[in-house]
Amino acid sequence: MSTLLISQPNGAGHVTPQGHPERADRLVAVEEALSASRFDSLVRRDPTTGDLNLIDLVHSPGYLRKLSDARPAEGIRQLDEDTFISSGSLDVAASGLGGGLMALDAVLLGEVTNAFCAIRPPGHHAEIDRPMGFCLINTVAIVAREAQRKYGAERIAIVDFDVHHGNGTQDIFKDDPTVFYASSHQMPLYPGTGAASETGVGNIVNTPLPPNSGTDAMREAYSGIIFPALRNFAPDLLLISAGFDADHRDPLAQLQWQPNDFSWLTGKLLDLADRHCGNRVVSLLEGGYDLGGLAAGAVAHVSMLERGTSEP
Repeated sequence: MSTLLISQPNGAGHVTPQGHPERADRLVAVEEALSASRFDSLVRRDPTTGDLNLIDLVHSPGYLRKLSDARPAEGIRQLDEDTFISSGSLDVAASGLGGGLMALDAVLLGEVTNAFCAIRPPGHHAEIDRPMGFCLINTVAIVAREAQRKYGAERIAIVDFDVHHGNGTQDIFKDDPTVFYASSHQMPLYPGTGAASETGVGNIVNTPLPPNSGTDAMREAYSGIIFPALRNFAPDLLLISAGFDADHRDPLAQLQWQPNDFSWLTGKLLDLADRHCGNRVVSLLEGGYDLGGLAAGAVAHVSMLERGTSEP
């Protein structure tokens, strides 16, 4: 079995202002890093266009219409302080969703062991009724719901190691015991949510980390809090919101993770997936805004997905 890499040829169609951290160069950096010969064994596919009507699975009625109405005929429109939509943004969001759904199909049908989707824009900040934080639609949440609707998965786990709390994913699932959401993130930091006291209906686990806390604090949070909760939940499928902005080079945060931290964390998650959900893992790119840090994190993450375990 093998690892599937979903790329996004139309990713540059979502245009953000010059100097914006969430830019098309992010996908170029990931693709170049994963084009190295060491990754020749990856199964590589471009996504089909996803059905944006599936937005209704997680977002409020009329949400797609709101985005469509906001989309300019040309150029860029600002939705909030740091979130923008351009004429091609919904096409890019549709291909990102299509990539996530293609990865879900491939993993659950047994075509590959696991999958990584190098897609944009990110999604974990998009709440039930509003886009925010660079995010237009909550792709990982839609993939989770589609796993339940299409494949009858009863218990979905989402682990989010982006440096920012996934307030949107939490907002969508906070009252649903069939979906477990765990997040490690810097606090204080945007968006200001993700306190340890935010537990939903017992299905939400937040481990806020202080700035400059580094490797030891992260590993302690996962080993002592998130992993035990994940084992107790025993999911049918593990989804990963893979943000690489905890890297020590990232301009938007200060957690000071090293690339081997992403390797360690990915390996431990794969160990849990092996024990509890038959290795079924789909990972979707979220943040990461220093191109070197993003590339190094993606290499560490995908290398471990290919290995399939934390053991050497």
